[in-house]
Amino acid sequence: MRRIIFSLLGLFSFTLTAQEIDSEINTSAEEIEEQVIEWRRDFHQYPELSNRETETAKKIAAHLQSLGIETTTGIAKTGVVGILKGDNEGKTVALRADIDALPVTERNDLPFKSEVRTEFLGSETGVMHACGHDTHIAIMMGVAEVLSKNKDKINGTVKFIFQPAEEGPPPGEEGGASLMIKEGVLKNPDVDAIFGLHINSETPVETIRYKPEGTMAAVERFVINVKGKQTHGSAPWSGTDPILISAKIIDGLQTIISRESKLVDAAAVITVGKITSGVRFNIIPETAEMIGTIRTLDPDMKKLILKRMNEMVPAIAKAYGGEATVEIQNNTAITYNDPELTSKMLPTLQAVAGEENVVLAKATTGGEDFSFFQEEVPGFYYFLGGKPLDSTEPAPHHTPDFYIDESGMLLGVKTMSQLAIDYLNQ
Repeated sequence: MRRIIFSLLGLFSFTLTAQEIDSEINTSAEEIEEQVIEWRRDFHQYPELSNRETETAKKIAAHLQSLGIETTTGIAKTGVVGILKGDNEGKTVALRADIDALPVTERNDLPFKSEVRTEFLGSETGVMHACGHDTHIAIMMGVAEVLSKNKDKINGTVKFIFQPAEEGPPPGEEGGASLMIKEGVLKNPDVDAIFGLHINSETPVETIRYKPEGTMAAVERFVINVKGKQTHGSAPWSGTDPILISAKIIDGLQTIISRESKLVDAAAVITVGKITSGVRFNIIPETAEMIGTIRTLDPDMKKLILKRMNEMVPAIAKAYGGEATVEIQNNTAITYNDPELTSKMLPTLQAVAGEENVVLAKATTGGEDFSFFQEEVPGFYYFLGGKPLDSTEPAPHHTPDFYIDESGMLLGVKTMSQLAIDYLNQ
């Protein structure tokens, strides 16, 4: 009987401690909510493209250093890493935020609207945080401040990873998560687990979406070059039309999805996003180029699609008298939430957000290079609600009208802070 009583008292004591920690973390987060919003607006107004986030990195580093966090800059070109050691020894958990913007011209009427313009791949364009990375930076800076004030609750080490080039480095450059890993970001100290979040314009504020195992797709970029024979537009029989061949290739690629991929197991997508060919209305050109993306959620389906593309593209071109090559580049792996880690951390999300606000979601065909971290260590990635409160049809990510309701950011600070504490204290 005495042993049972002591066990119950121990359990009761742990419960009280956990509630006390939640209260203090929540209070610390709420105290800096306005500051987090101010940071986000500054980053939104002054966005920077992938591998060019120099001023963004300076602001992040200055904040971490002001908190007494050991800070390293210049990782993977513009990445920043902070190391916060708790008062007690233990494991190491990494928290990741992406920091780059997109070549998108903003249409929102905001006092902190981006007016930044630049040249991207030879074209003048605006620059915009059209995917919410500005909120990710601000949330993680808030988490760093919250945890630095609660070091006595940390059994181990928290590594803050501010990652550049999540949207992909410029052509000919390395960057992103893969380069950070290559440069040792998961070492010294060795990371035991990693957490990441992504705000979402279509998920209601105060809601969190998650999925164990495959939650976002592997992403490949492909380039198809078609060679025909140039001739006068009035006499197509005297040449070989690469534009016609391109159309047939596009049609053929879609049959890989609609007729060869077992879509009842997992979704898959092949999209041609850009076609370049010709200079004049009455000339059949010699060449055409197609650029596109492949999205897969199943490793076996991915192998099938890549195999069939390499077989089909040159064969179709040959059938119409031309030639074609296909080059496929891996951009991200499958964003895979470790099932055991997900199960362990789910109670934390439910405690902070409310069980009714933590929703099991379906996989998406979007991609995330957070997946490269997950290939190295167990990882958990979830979606944070940021749907504009006054909108029934919010603008999608990567569009000029994309907008996030800032009231959703506080839950991001609270959940990420508590995930780190609870993981290290397990």
